Amino acid sequence: MSILNEIKFEYIQLDDVKLHVATIGSGPPLILLHGFPDFWYGWKNIIQRLKNDYHLIIPDMRGYNLSDKPVGVENYKMEFLIKDVKDLADVLGIDTFFLAGHDWGGVIAWCFAEKYPERVKKLMILNAPHPKIFQERLRNDKAQQKASFYIFEFLKPQGEKFVIENDYKWLKWAVFKGIINQEEFSEFDKNEYLKAWTRPGAIIGGVNYYRANTTFNNWTGYIKVPTIVIHGMKDVAVLPSILDDLPNYVQDLKIIRAENASHWVLHDDPNLVVSTIRDFFI
Repeated sequence: MSILNEIKFEYIQLDDVKLHVATIGSGPPLILLHGFPDFWYGWKNIIQRLKNDYHLIIPDMRGYNLSDKPVGVENYKMEFLIKDVKDLADVLGIDTFFLAGHDWGGVIAWCFAEKYPERVKKLMILNAPHPKIFQERLRNDKAQQKASFYIFEFLKPQGEKFVIENDYKWLKWAVFKGIINQEEFSEFDKNEYLKAWTRPGAIIGGVNYYRANTTFNNWTGYIKVPTIVIHGMKDVAVLPSILDDLPNYVQDLKIIRAENASHWVLHDDPNLVVSTIRDFFI
């Protein structure tokens, strides 16, 4: 990946964790948040295409890859996850910024935009459920419950074991085989993911996001900042039905349904993501 030679990597000390952060480009600041079981590298196709348009800031979230991995489920509560984003922007001297998140990164972005709307110019969500809607669906929607079987596994004692067993067989299937663009992952890419997954504490760190945030009863879910949602409609984990109730929570909303993309819309249709960013983040 030639872009690796252009990216600046650094460790940034926040209040209680040190994050490994990739930055590149100049222009308006755009923070990109990855999800599970990803790391900064999941944005590689977007970085390559947008490096001349924005100042891209892509952290490994706490618990992932080269960032700190605090021990204990309580250290992964949403209050800490959104504080990391705020603290990162503060350390970098960035007052307001564009914000985009995929999967858990999107859930964090939803919550950040609710708590700190004055910091977010505009918001983009990629295949990430709105937390209030998803909470309700996990309780009452049998189809979503079935699609989210892995979440219920994670909540069991030592439930992360099924992810690790057989040389990360389930993760390899979920990521490398879960996309529609089967040629997307080169052997180099796969090795980068395996290195990230096998770092001590990385898997348990990612699983702790699920364990620490089982309810969102203390959140209103109301989003006032302009928001665009891109959803790969062939997502088998976050079903498209979670889009239905979004107008009840988001004041200024646009939804783009990527009909031929999976959960991994960043890999299946990067051109759509990039063109949408350029049109929306202005």
